[in-house]
Amino acid sequence: MSTVQSPLRKRRINWQKIALIVAFAIVPLFLLILFTYVPFLKMIQFSFYNMSYTKNKGFVGLDNYLRVFTKSEYVDAMLLSLYYMAGAVVQLSLALFFASILSLERIRGNGVFKAIMFFPFLVNGIAIGYIFKYFYTRGFVLDSVLQALGFQLESLPYWLRDQSVNNWSLVFTSVWKYCGQNMVLFIGAIASIDPALYEAATIDGANRWQQFKAIILPGIKTVFMLNLILSITGSLSAFEPAYVVGSMGANGTATFFIKIHQMAHVSQKVGQACAMAMVLMALILIFTVLQRLFFRYVMKDSDNTFNAKANKAKTLW
Repeated sequence: MSTVQSPLRKRRINWQKIALIVAFAIVPLFLLILFTYVPFLKMIQFSFYNMSYTKNKGFVGLDNYLRVFTKSEYVDAMLLSLYYMAGAVVQLSLALFFASILSLERIRGNGVFKAIMFFPFLVNGIAIGYIFKYFYTRGFVLDSVLQALGFQLESLPYWLRDQSVNNWSLVFTSVWKYCGQNMVLFIGAIASIDPALYEAATIDGANRWQQFKAIILPGIKTVFMLNLILSITGSLSAFEPAYVVGSMGANGTATFFIKIHQMAHVSQKVGQACAMAMVLMALILIFTVLQRLFFRYVMKDSDNTFNAKANKAKTLW
């Protein structure tokens, strides 16, 4: 007996599928629009007004944006992101270094080392802030360790008050928290590289450093670019270290994100805070595009080397 369905039957089934998809998607889409896109559009609108949560003093055009780039406190807060960007470079370098060693060398107990390195990422950022707040307090953990090594307490700086070192102290907390996470991601990416490439490189007489440049770095470029983008954007919007460890941005540690928080929730200047948030978003987009261009054009030669090695390895094996 023929089981061919009529065109009307097929059309009815297709409409049933469409109705089912819409039924399941309409609620999440509604919530996404209501709590994400509508507030975003309202933030853009508010950024052109001089307003608080209860009063609107009228349209001011680009004055809020101009104030972001002309007032020294906002410019200085943006420049503080450079500290965290430098920390992000150090963080990624350490993570890639440890990941390469653990992937290429057979080290006893490397699973325990991975767990120890990854553990800080599992700890809540506020908890880490309080841990390091007491770690840096005068006469506490860090000072005690340095005194045990022969340093005099009087010669040591106030790690959270001295403006020549306090921002570097805060950056270290971010490096400590996220280094293990990046290391685990790099290890997973390195594990996906074909082992035959290492064999071919060894036959050619390549050492570990040459294997790293020609095989590992091009092979994990996508993951490395993702980690770099997340690290740089996280540097621009750093909040927890300066807010918790730095006592809400005291002693010159207030990042741009903290300034936005203070402007919105302390000074009640919602319009100015929205303009600052839009500037922050623009900076993040600019740095993201620059990084993508860097990897597309500057890292192009490394991609060609990696592909040549891969083709040679396939020929040998």
